[in-house]
Amino acid sequence: MTPKEVLALCREKGVKAVDLRFMDFPGLWQHFTIPVDKLTEEVFEEGLGFDGSSIRGWQAINESDMLVVPQPDTAILDPFCKLPTLSMICNIQDPVTREDYTRDPRNVARKAVNYLKSTGIADTCYIGPEIEFFIFDDVRFEQTPNAGYYHIDSIEGQWNRGRRESPNLGYKLRYKEGYFPVPPADQMMDIRNEMMQLMIECGIELEAQHHEVGTAGQSEIDMRFDHLVDMADKVMWYKYIIKNVAKKHGKTVTCMPKPIFGDNGSGMHTHISLWKGDQPLFAGSGYAGLSQMALYAIGGLLKHAPALCAFCNPTTNSYKRLVPGFEAPVNLAYSQRNRSAAVRIPMYSPNPKTKRL
Repeated sequence: MTPKEVLALCREKGVKAVDLRFMDFPGLWQHFTIPVDKLTEEVFEEGLGFDGSSIRGWQAINESDMLVVPQPDTAILDPFCKLPTLSMICNIQDPVTREDYTRDPRNVARKAVNYLKSTGIADTCYIGPEIEFFIFDDVRFEQTPNAGYYHIDSIEGQWNRGRRESPNLGYKLRYKEGYFPVPPADQMMDIRNEMMQLMIECGIELEAQHHEVGTAGQSEIDMRFDHLVDMADKVMWYKYIIKNVAKKHGKTVTCMPKPIFGDNGSGMHTHISLWKGDQPLFAGSGYAGLSQMALYAIGGLLKHAPALCAFCNPTTNSYKRLVPGFEAPVNLAYSQRNRSAAVRIPMYSPNPKTKRL
């Protein structure tokens, strides 16, 4: 989509507001909104200013001026705003040099894609994350000088089998029995279907949705793989949609790694494959049908795993998930079919085009 096409879409759909979004350094979406008549073709070139010193980990106060530059190919009609609103993802630029900002995660992803192409190793990297999350009915927490606590609850929670619910119908999933039960044991199916449909309407290609292993509404909606930058944009929309649908129903979604002690945690294991033209580079005749290049890629992942943990396991709660017995990748190893390995090789199909890590 071009800037002209975005402006035409705004007129066609009666858009009144334009929401401009970008990702901060820790990985959360930030935004501000402008009236639709302030969106011109020049804005797509010149950008709009904001205070970069108020964004965590970004600019010092004496160099605070920064630019958001809307990307027309990311335009989506927001499914939640009462006022007709068009949302776009923005790149961040320095207003003096007009260079892309080095701490903008989207810029980092674009540079990674360009670097891969420059090496000649591959020209395409497909990414397929599988995001797990819990849907809670009640979340409360406090940390004060004289007290600290947290309380979470779910209508599905195994601990609620004896609670008076007028009546309590007994459909409470036991620990580690949440994978694939049908309703009424799976009480989140309709909410997930609503999330799934909104994602499709926002242009996200999906493969499936289902209840996950954990009690208390643990869920997963699987996206079709895509290029790195496009997939990263989809992940942000994914989280935005599941959280807002949950809020609409009086519930709360969290992607926190281990919200419940003694039950499965949530992860985002990610499928990766490299291609050159139409050739899958990870398919071969080695272990698990892998090529030598795939084995080299595995070696790199295992060698740099401690450093990668800064990104894929960034909080103390992350390590409460990494314990044996809960399908977490606790072994720094690679293996076909083994979900306790840090690098697993799926074996669902013998087709070389499906070969991935």
